Amino acid sequence: MKRVHTSWEIFWRFLSLGCFCFGGPAAHLGYFHRYFVERLNWLDAEQYGQLVALSQFLPGPGSSQVGFAIGLQRAGLAGGIAAFIGFTLPSFCLMLGFFALSSQHNLDFLTLASGLKLLAVVVVSDAVLSMYKHFCQSHSSRIIAVLSASVLIFFSAIWLQILVLSMAATFGMLYHTHLKLGSVPRENLPTTQSLWLSLGLFFTLFVISCWVVYFSATDSSHLAHMAAQFYHSGSLVFGGGHVVLPLLQQNVGSALTSEQFLSGYAAAQAVPGPMFSFATFLGAQLVPLTPISGAIIATLALFLPGLLLVFALHQHWAHLSNIPRVAGATLAINAAVVGLLFSALVDPIIKQAVHQISDIVALLIGFVLLRWLKIPILLLITFYLAYAYLIR
Repeated sequence: MKRVHTSWEIFWRFLSLGCFCFGGPAAHLGYFHRYFVERLNWLDAEQYGQLVALSQFLPGPGSSQVGFAIGLQRAGLAGGIAAFIGFTLPSFCLMLGFFALSSQHNLDFLTLASGLKLLAVVVVSDAVLSMYKHFCQSHSSRIIAVLSASVLIFFSAIWLQILVLSMAATFGMLYHTHLKLGSVPRENLPTTQSLWLSLGLFFTLFVISCWVVYFSATDSSHLAHMAAQFYHSGSLVFGGGHVVLPLLQQNVGSALTSEQFLSGYAAAQAVPGPMFSFATFLGAQLVPLTPISGAIIATLALFLPGLLLVFALHQHWAHLSNIPRVAGATLAINAAVVGLLFSALVDPIIKQAVHQISDIVALLIGFVLLRWLKIPILLLITFYLAYAYLIR
């Protein structure tokens, strides 16, 4: 009974955060630290830092994975699920509402979409610059980022993205073995049953999703096929919500117009909570006859791989991260992710959003407002919506 009560508390805590956590994964992690480490003392700074490092190493939505892990530590699997639902529910509902608005095909929606596309350019540009400064501090990591971006700008096939990430990880394992790591106590590890069950389920579903994506002729409007496409994308997203864009574009983008795809992505920038809620909008668009079912299945399928891996590894991470080759692979993957994100910024984000000189001026103003003046994201949204209405 105590665990049930704790799970409800976790749900309401994360629900409140999900209603106002604007600004993307990095901002979410800042909110989590202030709320759960400094205010509630649910875990200490060292434990929190380990969870953040784990989320950077695994594919999936970083802030949602950290929230899920906090729930796991607090109340087991029920607590993890409560944290995930609470944090995701507000953005899920808002993106479903955005789909309902978009289905009306009126001028107001088209104007709204054009403004939100420009917002997406500014937010992703800021993310690229921030990630470059954080993940590309060494000469070798900068080379990895530049090479990754150069290849993926000209060749955007999904298999090539996977190859780039794999080659970066291999390079990091071989050449970044000099990292200075802290010592980890050699206490007994927790039971490995959850580890192998979760990893087994993750890889089984991944193999099935690969078969469906590459060999099945069923279209994306079939719920099972759509679930496989989103699970496949969620299994390969290193670097957080922004990086899901090129993967989803490859998997489901052909079933939607570029207007629908980028409008949904831009809307995901404008709502609080995890950017993976982009899947809510896409799922509803792909199955317009049963949009709620499509939204639920797409959202769960995109989040599931990252949550399975966190459930498997969160208790073992302190030991794994002390292995130099694992730390080196993480460093190199993060650098390659910067290149991947830059290629997505060039095409399709800028290509689809910028059409005239005034758009470029509006982007420069927005970037200054966000990057240097650090205005709240809601004010930036208002700026671009006003701009869209003025030039329509």
